[in-house]
Amino acid sequence: MHIIPPALDRLIRDLNRLPGIGRKTATRLALYILRHPAAEAQSLARNLAELHGAIRLCENCCIFSEISPCAICSDPKRRSDLVCVVEEPGDLMAIEKTGVYKGQYHVLHGVLSPVDGIGPEEINVDRLLARIRRQKVAEVLVATSSTVPGEATASYLARRLQQEPVRLTRLACGIPMGMDIKYADEITLARAIEARSETTA
Repeated sequence: MHIIPPALDRLIRDLNRLPGIGRKTATRLALYILRHPAAEAQSLARNLAELHGAIRLCENCCIFSEISPCAICSDPKRRSDLVCVVEEPGDLMAIEKTGVYKGQYHVLHGVLSPVDGIGPEEINVDRLLARIRRQKVAEVLVATSSTVPGEATASYLARRLQQEPVRLTRLACGIPMGMDIKYADEITLARAIEARSETTA
């Protein structure tokens, strides 16, 4: 006997397709939506339906935006000669939360992964090179993750940028705040030593 109504089951299956959402979480979310007023569900459905029509890629940095160029690229207070290269829009959002970075960005929308058929053409590298030349970029800060694909992408970018008159920097990796040094893995500890900085009393 099928105890879940077909309409609810379809919603559970749709939610289950989202990354990080298992069947139990999808069921909990679907029941939450069902228990609340229909107006809330209709608003959610309307926002989802309008999403692809309203959002585009910024012609300059490839971030998701409703305008192009985006608000960051259009901001005269941001340094146009400093470009931070990130894998995904979520990485950009994390860096922006710090309030420290004052340059622009370039979103790759992925990392090199030959196993998955993702090569340089799929991750906006040529657009980055064209932008560096057009915008007279002085520094490229590579902020890819310290995973194997992230490191491979960083190495590839370093090779491609060798002939460009830019300073190439890498986001420092080190010991997270609150972590005991003895629990750090060898690679993280080595990176922390290599990226050491001056300290004051």
